[in-house]
Amino acid sequence: MDFDWDDANLEHIARHDVDDLEAEDALMDEDGRELSKIVVGRETRFAYLGRTEAGRLLAVITTIRNGKIRIVTARDADDREKRMYRRA
Repeated sequence: MDFDWDDANLEHIARHDVDDLEAEDALMDEDGRELSKIVVGRETRFAYLGRTEAGRLLAVITTIRNGKIRIVTARDADDREKRMYRRA
């Protein structure tokens, strides 16, 4: 998978104490779940839940730009999301 990173999305996820490798790792989780798909303007965004190899459960919002996965934001999963992940 190719990812699209720049200062804007790196700084945004850093505000949630997430780094680029953690966000990518969460998307690689074989037990990860796509939660939803929404259209924002002309762009489709996807919400995922995934666990990093270190065990951190993240909610990650992505889109596809120029054929690459762009992580819009990533943060720790909230309690509701954690329950959803455990149930699946």
